[in-house]
Amino acid sequence: MSRVRLGRTDLMVTPICLGTSGLGHMPDTYGYDVDADRAKATLKAIFEGPVNFLDTSRIYGMGRSEERIGAAIRERGGLPQNFVVSTKLDRDPETNAFDAAQARRSLEQSLKALGLERIDILHLHDPEHSRSLTETTSRDGALGELFRIKEEGLAKAVGLAAGQVAMMMPLLRDWDFDALITHNRFTLANRNAEEMLDLARSRGIAVLNAAPYAGGVLAKGSSEYPRYVYQEASDAALDPIRRIEAICARYGVPPGAAALQFSMRDPRVASTVCGVTRPERVRQTLQWASFPIPAAMWEELKAAPASSDDPEATRQYKPG
Repeated sequence: MSRVRLGRTDLMVTPICLGTSGLGHMPDTYGYDVDADRAKATLKAIFEGPVNFLDTSRIYGMGRSEERIGAAIRERGGLPQNFVVSTKLDRDPETNAFDAAQARRSLEQSLKALGLERIDILHLHDPEHSRSLTETTSRDGALGELFRIKEEGLAKAVGLAAGQVAMMMPLLRDWDFDALITHNRFTLANRNAEEMLDLARSRGIAVLNAAPYAGGVLAKGSSEYPRYVYQEASDAALDPIRRIEAICARYGVPPGAAALQFSMRDPRVASTVCGVTRPERVRQTLQWASFPIPAAMWEELKAAPASSDDPEATRQYKPG
């Protein structure tokens, strides 16, 4: 698989990044279980495949995602050559404290769990869920600590991985981030992050576009998986998904392929983060990335209505 430079950094990454939140066993978010054996088999498929980019976080599965990744790295004797790992600084899950000291603890816990000496890309994660946004994003808080960590050489690049676009935009203007992660907000069904992608491009910030399947429904199908952005979905919420599925059906294209390539073909997106929890999903992702899609279908999808509202405005957030 070809590789692209991650923004202004020296990191070269594949246009697909494999997300591993589900590998930490997060039934409150995804609605299903993932045991250790399944996670191990999935990670084996990742490390043996052509994708050189993996994303995780300290809080995913309350540490289980990083712990399972670390175990897989140790079992194979280290990471594949030139493999890039992205993880995140997180708040204290019990108190929501997210000051500089908590940011440092989060890093130390990540390094220990993953068995690494440094992180390639380290993001400030979900500051909007902390007990105090001001505390978290101040020079003396977690955000300032993120940049101090980079200065110390413990992270090669730093980013912002959050939800609310309105909250992210001022931070992206005020701080010199290398990358950002947006999720569920630039998909076939939603364009909430459109303005942010333009801002990132103007500032040389690499965009990692996560959750192109709108939480899984565009990959699994609205009948089999009637959930939208990690919540059980009403018929009204699923109607846009069903319109997309109908267009894809007329052309014989899997909706997952269209959803993935919608992100991959946008020049503002450096890499698309796709969650996987089974070895076969790793293979399927690669197949979808190159599935032939006719120009006429793209024109129909372009003409289909897409929301610009925040798709997670009513989400009941649970980190497990």
